[in-house]
Amino acid sequence: MALVRASMPLGIVVRKTPGVTRWAKWAWKVVAVVPGAGPASWRELRRDGETVEYHAATLELELFSTDTEAYLVALASRVPGVVVLLREDMDPDARMPWKPALVTASAYEGQDYMDSGDGLIELVPMPAGLIAWVQAFVDQHHVEEVFIKRKRDHKDITLIEDGKGDPRVRQMADVFRAPRSAGIGGRNDH
Repeated sequence: MALVRASMPLGIVVRKTPGVTRWAKWAWKVVAVVPGAGPASWRELRRDGETVEYHAATLELELFSTDTEAYLVALASRVPGVVVLLREDMDPDARMPWKPALVTASAYEGQDYMDSGDGLIELVPMPAGLIAWVQAFVDQHHVEEVFIKRKRDHKDITLIEDGKGDPRVRQMADVFRAPRSAGIGGRNDH
């Protein structure tokens, strides 16, 4: 089966609010995605006092026919979402501290990024149109894989293997005991 790929540009909307601790001047959160958005680079969308929402960037959401099971898991969630990853911008001249890096509809890939804790990672609800687009892709390309139980080999696991183990251990009855040698780990090592 040939790999089928589809993509859609998604605008990444990030909200900056005043920090609630003295250690963080600002709090950043990805709050929305905009399907079909044009290019942008931290364009201000809305301001309410010190709270500002930006169209931070537009990233390509890519779907692959080999990942449809992961999309089904995401769509079956109570609130279907995409995972957005922002990485810290290491450029000292950068306008903003974050750089949008990735967006995925794969529940499995998203979980891997969330587990890594690398950057600012948010699960953002999918708008209805995006849910329909992902669902149509899955409906067209998902192939249910039949589970095939692996058969046991009939190897005899009751074999007795006397004499195996660490040759430095003198007692045959205790092959898992740690060996002692002069000056290493013994009782007179203090």
